[in-house]
Amino acid sequence: MTTIPTLLADQLTRALKEVFGGEMPENSSGVSVSAAQDLRFGDYQSNAAMVLAKKVGSNPRELATKVVEALGDMSFATAEIAGPGFINFRVKPEYYGECMNEMLKDDRLGVPRVKTPKRIVIDFSAPNVAKPMHVGHIRSTIIGDTLARLARFMGHTVITDNHIGDWGTQFGMILWGWKNILDRENLEKDPINALLDVYKEVNKRCKEQPHTLEDCKAELVKLQGGDEENLTIWRRCIEVTQEGLKKIYDRLDIHFDVWLGESFYNESLPGLVESLINSGIARESEGAVCVFSDGFHKPQNDPFLVSKDGEWQPVPAIIRKADGAFLYATTDLATLDYRIRHFHADSIWYVVGAPQEKHFKQIFDIQRMRGISGDFRHVAFGSILGKDKRPFKTRDGETVSLQDVIDEAVQRATRVVCEKSPDMPDDEKKLVAEAVGIGAIKFAELSQNRLSDYVFDWDKMLSLSGDTAPYLQNSYVRIRSIFRKLDGEFSLPELPLQLRDAAEIHLARTLVRFSEIVPSTLDDCRPNILAAYLHDLARAFHSFYEACPVLRSDATVRDSRLALCELTARVLHLGMDLLGIHVPERM
Repeated sequence: MTTIPTLLADQLTRALKEVFGGEMPENSSGVSVSAAQDLRFGDYQSNAAMVLAKKVGSNPRELATKVVEALGDMSFATAEIAGPGFINFRVKPEYYGECMNEMLKDDRLGVPRVKTPKRIVIDFSAPNVAKPMHVGHIRSTIIGDTLARLARFMGHTVITDNHIGDWGTQFGMILWGWKNILDRENLEKDPINALLDVYKEVNKRCKEQPHTLEDCKAELVKLQGGDEENLTIWRRCIEVTQEGLKKIYDRLDIHFDVWLGESFYNESLPGLVESLINSGIARESEGAVCVFSDGFHKPQNDPFLVSKDGEWQPVPAIIRKADGAFLYATTDLATLDYRIRHFHADSIWYVVGAPQEKHFKQIFDIQRMRGISGDFRHVAFGSILGKDKRPFKTRDGETVSLQDVIDEAVQRATRVVCEKSPDMPDDEKKLVAEAVGIGAIKFAELSQNRLSDYVFDWDKMLSLSGDTAPYLQNSYVRIRSIFRKLDGEFSLPELPLQLRDAAEIHLARTLVRFSEIVPSTLDDCRPNILAAYLHDLARAFHSFYEACPVLRSDATVRDSRLALCELTARVLHLGMDLLGIHVPERM
């Protein structure tokens, strides 16, 4: 189904060409039409006449008048001029009715697929081995999964990669602890926390007993040297960590195509560094191998420079330390190479916190120096805060585990479900509470601008009113309850829906925008656009339901309004599914 902005842009382009004698002015970009900010002035608007008038030196309002005359009588909309030369469009209710019918016949509810599909690798979540996921992993995990869902729905081929931290200095401590202080019984019951306890205890001993630190370093050297015993323990640590992580991911309905951790790229690192040296991109500095600025960018845009005391100082990317150890930069370059070569990726997205911005700018710029082009994106995000506006932690100052967050959300949701639906069977209560609790966590995350910090507020998250998942889930459930009151099955009307009441028209207007919202959500990797739309849709439905009787209406009006209800339920369900949120049939 062609979107309304596309139809309007086509008509506007036709009219502009007519006004300018068959051709658009030189250096004019494509005509754009956007949803109106104030519905009092129309449904859509364009500033094309104002932009072009400035280019050709004419009066914007006079040009807009000529354009509206050239538009003539459109079958689906009317046009009028506002202010200094804006062109506002009002879509005819009859056309909204036709759109409703088309959406109801379409499994995609009017959302077009991309014309040029890409192969996209999305790197997200990425916890460390032998450590439980904590509240800080929420943003990467949930945003990354939603982007993968959206990209697949739009027609792209997506490979999701959980680039776990399975290598590094902490393994020396874990290896020594495994051999000397590991509680085997606890390992069987709760493997990740058992390994975390080992790490904490060994870390404490290393600070108090220098000889323990030396023993840990020796274990790490043996691991890096290929010692079979240590490799076996290391592999077991990865195995038990993945088992624990998968339980959480399954509960969140999040799945990965591959788990290629840092260790996967170890063998390629020496050759990578040598190639960077041989090509002149990297050079030795104080014993380390580094990449410096090549002067390609202006200083203020150069990720290898920083302003200090009025001068630009070098901030190189270190790819091999003086002691021969490799760093994250080296591994990330090898990872990019592998993803391009093995997955044939057109685009690679890293869903990683904003503090890593400079790191990724350097990595992507090194690829440019190497002559490797591609759509590389750092999908950055802010922090999760407590009510005190500081990083969200327990009362003891510990980082809150993700497992505890999920359990707490479901427990709170269970109390809400039991209060609202005491007669619901216990098995159903459990499923509904799981959907509501986890949905609340996800929507609280996805409804935020990803670059902003936000406050983690249990009461707000689980509220049945306001900008929350339970409010949307309850809206869907409310619609479904209407159909349970019908005598017999409901058949969708063949004729275009009849839209006469203002609340009906506004609901239809909001529903049609779904086909515009989903692609725009993916364009800038901003799930909050879709989340805000779903909230607006639920509000539009509630206004419609209060203003327009459904079951008590005459047959023709009733069927048309039932079709509006049906389509609203479908859009809510699909929209929530794209956000990774389950929608129960009852609450």
